[in-house]
Amino acid sequence: MNSDNSSLAAPAIVVLAAGKGTRMKSDLHKVLHPVAGRPMLEHLLANAAQLAPERTVLVAGHGREQLEAALGERATIAVQEPQLGTGHAVQQAQEALAGFEGDVLILYGDVPFVRAETMQAMIARLHEDDAPAVVVLGFEPEDPLRYGRVLAHEDGRIAMMVEYKDATEEQRACRLCNSGLMAVRAADLFDLLSKIGNDNAQGEYYLVDIVNVANLEGRTCAVIVTDDPDEVGGINSRAELAAAEGRWQQRRREQAMADGATLIAPETVFFAWDTQIGRDVTIEPNVVFGPGVSVADHVTIHAFSHLEGATLESGVAIGPYARLRPGAVLRRNSKVGNFVEIKKAVLGEGAKANHLSYLGDATIGAGANIGAGTITCNYDGYFKYKTEIGERAFIGSNSALIAPVKIGADAIVAAGSAVTRNVADGELRLVRGEQLVKPGWADRFHDAMKKKKSEG
Repeated sequence: MNSDNSSLAAPAIVVLAAGKGTRMKSDLHKVLHPVAGRPMLEHLLANAAQLAPERTVLVAGHGREQLEAALGERATIAVQEPQLGTGHAVQQAQEALAGFEGDVLILYGDVPFVRAETMQAMIARLHEDDAPAVVVLGFEPEDPLRYGRVLAHEDGRIAMMVEYKDATEEQRACRLCNSGLMAVRAADLFDLLSKIGNDNAQGEYYLVDIVNVANLEGRTCAVIVTDDPDEVGGINSRAELAAAEGRWQQRRREQAMADGATLIAPETVFFAWDTQIGRDVTIEPNVVFGPGVSVADHVTIHAFSHLEGATLESGVAIGPYARLRPGAVLRRNSKVGNFVEIKKAVLGEGAKANHLSYLGDATIGAGANIGAGTITCNYDGYFKYKTEIGERAFIGSNSALIAPVKIGADAIVAAGSAVTRNVADGELRLVRGEQLVKPGWADRFHDAMKKKKSEG
């Protein structure tokens, strides 16, 4: 279904998102629920953006305030109130498309993974020699379920469209189903919509009826069939959301391995929509990527690590049980060990934080060593402050660096220190209370307690 769309004018995109999404049982609008860390609507709009649409219209109803906040100026919101069917929904975009004379692509906000190539093929079919009035995207699922049917001739001309509830048993035996997606010229679209009725089982104005109206007028309508039924799978419930996530993750895992990464237990690794993975990267089991992660070549990510908004340069190793939060940057050959959390901090080339540390709002110089239990105290309840650790500095275990503070190059902070003032290059800083020694005190304490317990 490949097609060259380079010579076609920019289309308009109409996205239907007026449904109440009752099966989601959520206060969040259905199309804003995320797959791979990205709202399903954003997946769809990103693919549609490859067509450089001249106009984008989102038809909203319930929860439109959430959609307006999410989209800003990227789309015109048309309101469908009340909801009287898909044909009625598309009619609400007429004002927003006033003066537009090009092709209109009708998409659904809860069908997020339609490929740009498929969209281009639908529009290209509009411009073939027979000039169909409507192009429908069909698919052939393993189980046709309750989808509407596309009754078509062998050459792709549509004889009739029928919703499942209105179909006969003979029509339901047809396996070619209607995805709901259509391409129509703007002038044809609203003319045809003005002629449809609601004499059907639902009492609604069905978008598919524009095909039947065009056929009655002696015009041609055509179907093209996607070779991947998953791309037109709708998401209407939490279970379908989870299934879509599973399909997306499986494909992304396969792509990562095809690109040269080793996944020890692929089914336990979860990527975000924008995760970048280099070659010769090893990812152990139960690793989760949030959005905004870039991993260079020759990186090892040990088990049970969580990364978001982080950059890992070549040769880095992290985990197990590492947590990298937004703004974490690990330079070449640096190392983060188990139970280390890094947020908005740069770990210099070859630097190490091997275990049980929190490094936030910090810069750590090349070759520095961060001892176990070290924390940067970066927040006073109102403001964040920065810690700067110089090259080759050695921070002893269980130290608290109370920001704002600077530790110089080659400096040593003794274990257990609470550092509140800057440490100069090459300096030793030791901040501990005086050790008291009381010989025999513990023996006398134990004897007294044992006697008291025996008398009780």
